[in-house]
Amino acid sequence: MTRNDIAPTSARRTSSTGRTVVSSDRTRRAIAKRLTARTSAMTTATLEEMGRRHSWFRDLSAEERSWISIVARSGIDGFVQWFADDDAEPYSPTDVFDVAPRSMTRKISLHQTVELVRTTIDVVEAQIETEMPRGDRQVLRTAIVHYSREVAFAAAEVYARAAERRGTWDERLESLVVDAVVRADADEQLISRASTLGWRPGINLCVVVGRAPTTEHELHVLRRDGERMQMTVLAALQSDRLVVILASQKLVDDPAAVAATEALAEHFAPGPIVVGPVVADLTLAPASARAALSGARAARAWPEGPRVMAAIDLLPEQVLSGDAEATAWLVDEVYTPLAAASGDLMDTTVSFLDHGCSVEGTGRAMFIHPNTVRYRLKRIQAVTGYSPSDPREAYVLRLAITLGRLTN
Repeated sequence: MTRNDIAPTSARRTSSTGRTVVSSDRTRRAIAKRLTARTSAMTTATLEEMGRRHSWFRDLSAEERSWISIVARSGIDGFVQWFADDDAEPYSPTDVFDVAPRSMTRKISLHQTVELVRTTIDVVEAQIETEMPRGDRQVLRTAIVHYSREVAFAAAEVYARAAERRGTWDERLESLVVDAVVRADADEQLISRASTLGWRPGINLCVVVGRAPTTEHELHVLRRDGERMQMTVLAALQSDRLVVILASQKLVDDPAAVAATEALAEHFAPGPIVVGPVVADLTLAPASARAALSGARAARAWPEGPRVMAAIDLLPEQVLSGDAEATAWLVDEVYTPLAAASGDLMDTTVSFLDHGCSVEGTGRAMFIHPNTVRYRLKRIQAVTGYSPSDPREAYVLRLAITLGRLTN
């Protein structure tokens, strides 16, 4: 190739092509042919480098990694086509992303896509330096710089179009998913719809219910803030309430779910926000939704409670409002273990509550030492999860004992 084969700066168009770099069709075709022989090796090297550089790539599912593989191969093949600049086979850098499913823009962010492009370009540049003839290297270095710029703009365009498309359609689909969870219609169709929205299976989640904000724009801000906290957020307005599904590996238990919700509380209207129990899969989400909705209905009976609370913290109010599941839970998880425990724990609990939660009064009534009472109180908490010394938890214990006796 001669110096005259390289197009002068004045010949370059706003959108560059291979002809921008090398004006001679014959020279471009010859270099493109030699480059084609290296595309498979370049793709393999790119995927290996992706795994080394980016932890998010290693965390992808096998299907999602296959998308990356296809896009990487498409990008490298596209470089050859772009460089060849054959009028008979017109090529656009946006074609790189046409091989991937539309849902890729939900599961793989624009930032990650830019990292994919950057890694691919780095590998191709390295392969050019070691595998291509010396006479081709300078022109290919220039070409890959031009091509990478075109692909970067194409990626931004693809993600912008995807965001525009998602607008109305995704909101409708999101509402359908949330509504299905609330109505306990958890089936394969639900999983399919959620997957379209970028949902990843096998991640802990909870359902949160609070009062609806005054504008729907708040939902967009809620989703954005949730993503910044590395959480997947599905949200929908239902009459005067806002129902949110939060999913994250950080939601290891109910306290973690409450803490995560507290960070997003500003996006709800004033009033109590109730967090359902953490479950391990979207098909189990209806149980979390039932608890959260029941808690939200009963929350007005405890206005002194914290603004954000777990549904389990509202068990007494749920029982008094007629929730059969809450009643069964208190009987099965509190009364039954307490009644089955040895060491007069049931009698001690009742006596302690009857004597105004006084250790000395309970000791005198039961003819036991106060230290024995204290020991039993610790055992009661270990057995039931509730401390008789705490006023709120004492209320739960009293109600559980009453319900258990009525049931028996």
